[in-house]
Parts: sequence; C-alpha cells; structure tokens
Amino acid sequence: MFNRHDIARDACQLVGEQAKCGYDWWWHSFTAYNSQTGEARPFFIEFFVCNPAYGADEPVFGQLPENKRNGIKPSYLMVKAGSWGKDAEQLHRFFGWKAIDLKWEVPFEITADDCYLTETETHGTIKIGADENRLHPEWMCGSGEMSWDLKIDKRIAFNVGYGASEPMREMQAFEMFWHAEGMKTAYSGEVVWNGVKYIVDPERSYGYADKNWGKDFTSPWVWISSCDLTSEITGKRLEDSVFDIGGGRPKVGHLALPRKLLSAFWYEGTPYEFNFSKVWTHTHTEFECHETDTQIVWHIEQKNRHERMITDLTCEKEDMLLVNYESPDGEKRHNRLWNGGNGRGTVELYRNDELIDRIHVEKAGCEYGEYCEDDSSGSS
Repeated sequence: MFNRHDIARDACQLVGEQAKCGYDWWWHSFTAYNSQTGEARPFFIEFFVCNPAYGADEPVFGQLPENKRNGIKPSYLMVKAGSWGKDAEQLHRFFGWKAIDLKWEVPFEITADDCYLTETETHGTIKIGADENRLHPEWMCGSGEMSWDLKIDKRIAFNVGYGASEPMREMQAFEMFWHAEGMKTAYSGEVVWNGVKYIVDPERSYGYADKNWGKDFTSPWVWISSCDLTSEITGKRLEDSVFDIGGGRPKVGHLALPRKLLSAFWYEGTPYEFNFSKVWTHTHTEFECHETDTQIVWHIEQKNRHERMITDLTCEKEDMLLVNYESPDGEKRHNRLWNGGNGRGTVELYRNDELIDRIHVEKAGCEYGEYCEDDSSGSS
C-alpha cells in the first residue's frame, strides 16, 4: 500500500557519482489567504541542491557563458519561492556549498543564512530587485520579495515502492527518482509576498510536499496533484482524499520507458494505485498533454486489473510559470516547462467498470513540458 511514510527517502541522496552530477530537491506548495481581504493565493517553496562535489565558497552557475564554454558544472543550493496567479513569479536565491549546513542523516536539515528547512518547518526570505534580475540572467528568475515562516504536517504519503527503494537508490539505477512524503500536507504560518501578508491555515492550505533527485529531468514531464476535492455525485467535500500523478519518460540506465506515469488516489481512506513498477498489477497508462493559446490541458487514463482512473485537467497559462532549472551537467533543456497551482478539472474512479465517483478538482498543482532531444542547450 502506497500510504507509507519513509523519511529516509527525504534525506539528501547526492552520494557517489550523483555528488558529481546530481540534483536533489524538496518541493512544497500550498494555498494562503490575504490577511486583509481573505483572497486565496497559491504559493510554492523549494530547496534545490546540485553537485556538492564541486562545492565552492560562492555558487557556481552553469548558465554563465564562460562556464558553458569551459564545461564547468553548476554547484549550489537554490532556494526557489514564488506564487502563481495573474502576476505569477519565481524567485531564486543561491548559496555556495561552503555557506550551506546540510545534515545528511535522517531526519534531514538544511540551513543557509536565514533560509531553513526540515521535515516539520521552514522559514526564509528572498528579495530580487528588477535591476539585479536584468544583470543576472544566470539566476533564471524574476524579481520581487517573499518571506515565509511555516510549520509542516505531512499527513498522507505516496511511497512509489520498489523504484525508489534503498537498493535502487544505492545503484542509482533511475535517472530521476520521486518520493511524496506529504502528497497531502497541512501547512500553518504566514507568507509575506511583495509586502502583502498571507495567512496559512492548516485545514485550508491544500498542501503538498515531495522530493525528486537524480542525474537529469524527464521529458515529457507530467505532474498533477490536489486535495481540494468534491464529489460531483453527492456534493460532499472529500476531506480524507488526495491524488498524485507524476512521470513521463523514466530512464533506467540508458533504457527509456516511454509514456509511463505513477499515480495514487487516497479516496476517503481507500487506496487506488496505478504504478507501472509494480508489474503484477498490470498497470496501463495513456496520456495526452498539450498547449492551447490560453491553457495547458491534461488527459490521462490509467487502469490496472480491477480499477480505472480518468483525469481531465486544465490550467490557465496566465496563472502559470515557465519554471526554470538547469541540469547537473550545466545544460538547460527544459525551456517550456509549464508549472501552476490553479489547475481544475475532474477525476473519475472506477472499480470493475462501475463508477465509484466523479470528483471535481480545484487548486491542483500541475506541470507539463517537453524538450527536443536534438536541441538540449536552450537559453534561459
């Protein structure tokens, strides 16, 4: 059963060869409410570490032209924070490895100046001026200011199983690993976004927390998750429910497994899982994602021996970001990786061809992007 917490997977995994060409990140997303107007706004916070073996006093940027010419790999902690919505923005703050205090044991802990993260709390600040942003395109971000002080309560996990098990992690068999210790997470505290204070209420935060690590990023890149769910059949809010879908084209060594997704739906205490790595379940997936002029669209159908899940979601481009990362080898392959927190749509759950529920989805975290294999050196 996938709802098994395992904080050992949340420890930093950049050992062996992945210390020289690897990334590890801890992602958090949630909804907060304007302290004056009550308006809801989605936010995200991520701690992203890269190539500790090349650590230096200052961060090393792979996108600097001289570093690209000389084949110098990036090495840093990037603290990414921001918000989705009509003025969506991503802010990046970088630290050299000599300025990072990272506790590798379980549970993990990361400290860099006033930026801090553990399993149960995080706080920090990022401030990027418009002039700084123009002068430093290698930062791959926009301008603005955000501070946060949050408690983290990871309530429901998506443990993908064997694919991220200790033997597979030690062999570093997959190019990209995934573990969602808190696919349903309650956040509490406050955020200040460009001078405006937002309150984070644990029962209305609709939060999510996961981590990814590996040598490079998948393409296509697909992710959808939400715990703001309502039954369209009964009209009841589903308070003990959450779903999570991720993947695209996983690689085991040099072998690519095209169009593979992992997903789990915790439906009012009952687990439904569609996991290709559990071959005995005979999981089959078909998906189609695309851009229109104004939206990103996801259609995903998955089935196993007895169950089926159909997910249809859209997110308005004006509420989304083209989120930026560089790979550990210094290339920036994803240049149209759409990332949002206002996805909405439906999920249908079936067992033995009988409809269990049709579920209305709001406040979904969502991503979609692909890159051309022959053009992997796009600009930032």
